[in-house]
This record gives sequence, C-alpha cells and structure tokens, in this order.
Amino acid sequence: MSQSVPPPGNPFAGGAVPPGPGNPFAPAPPVRDNVGLGLAAAAGTAIAAAAIYGGIAGAIESEIGFAAIGVGFVIGLVAGKVGGRNPILAVVSAVFALAAVYLGQIFGIAIIGAEELGLSTTEMLFDHFSLLTDAWNAGKEAMTFLFFALAAFAAFSGAKKA
Repeated sequence: MSQSVPPPGNPFAGGAVPPGPGNPFAPAPPVRDNVGLGLAAAAGTAIAAAAIYGGIAGAIESEIGFAAIGVGFVIGLVAGKVGGRNPILAVVSAVFALAAVYLGQIFGIAIIGAEELGLSTTEMLFDHFSLLTDAWNAGKEAMTFLFFALAAFAAFSGAKKA
C-alpha cells in the first residue's frame, strides 16, 4: 500500500480552496495625522504630569530628578500616539516637558512651603508665587538643568518613537 505524495509547491495554487467572501486582507490602520489633537493631548498630559511630579516631590519633600525624564517621555509618547509623526509634535513636546518639569518643581515647593508656613497650597501658588520662584532660584543647581535637558530629550524621543 503506497501513500500518495503531494506535489511540490503550493497545494492551493490550482484553486483547490475557493476564496471566501469579503476581503481576505486586514484593512490598513488609520493614518494618525492630527497635529491639533496631538498638541492638545500633549498640553493636557503636561499639566497632569506636572501635578503628579510636584505632588510626589512635595509628599516626600525632595526632588526626584529621574522622574523628570518620565514626565518628558510620557508627554512625547502621548503627543505622538494621538497626533502622529509630525515633527512639530516632537519639538512642542520638548517645550511642554520643560514647562511641566518647572511647574512640577514649583508645585512641589508650594506643597512643602504651605506645610511649613501653615497655609494652603493654592494660597502659596496664587498669593506667594514670587516666593516660590525665589525658592526655586535658590535651590537650582547644575543637575537641575541636566534633568531639564533630559526631560526635553525624552519628550522629543517619545514623540518620534510613538
């Protein structure tokens, strides 16, 4: 008893299986090219990331420089995922990352200062903002600017990789 050996090559080339109904290929993914929505998403993410970054810094009463890199990356990633691969998004994400890290540091200082002075954090932010910026200026050092640069770079890279 011998078994039949299938012919070499594609067994379906001769039409052994009829094509099914509809398109056998998956549709192409939609093109993400909405710069305005990407900018809005980056701005919203920057505000949220600044609040979280500042809240953590204020809660532990210390600045975490490496968290600034995460702030920048998440801003760029959201901008790239929502807005597409437009190069404007990468540049604007880097600017938003700088602003978010600065505002997060100011918010952290406001939390610490409010606790020490017996004021509310909002009162510190709105009534004594010059005091907060003076405290930020007194505490800045070379590492502060290094983490600013790393946050901007992470935002730029995150937007490009998304």
